[in-house]
Amino acid sequence: MDQDVTAVMRRVHALVDEYRTRCLWFLREDYYPQTPAEACRVLESIERHGDVAAFRKAAALRQWLSQNSSAPSAV
Repeated sequence: MDQDVTAVMRRVHALVDEYRTRCLWFLREDYYPQTPAEACRVLESIERHGDVAAFRKAAALRQWLSQNSSAPSAV
């Protein structure tokens, strides 16, 4: 993974820890997204089930991941 993606995924994992009991109670306790696509799904759940602060944090990360996932692939 690219360094930027790795750094964002670390932030996603921290956000998962922060909002696991409030927003992600339906996921296994040891679950962390491994791909940007999985991260986007988890971030959408945090946006949907969290408070305003959770929404803002998750939306910013999801926007970054979405922008980079639509970039052309290296061949």
